[in-house]
Amino acid sequence: MRIDILNPKAAQLLRDLEALNLIAIQDTSRNHSPGVLEKLRTKFKSAPSTEEITAEVVRSKRYANSEK
Repeated sequence: MRIDILNPKAAQLLRDLEALNLIAIQDTSRNHSPGVLEKLRTKFKSAPSTEEITAEVVRSKRYANSEK
């Protein structure tokens, strides 16, 4: 189930319900990367692999550090 919260008051209500042990909230926003990558790979024939993405991130960090 996915719920988009449009009003901050609704978010507070949900936190209050969780504090009363009436509901449990799991923040999955940090864990979406693997799923997003898989969806992209199914839509594009030449999507980069996880290793290629990691190598590019490492390269860009090294480049950013060498400019300082």
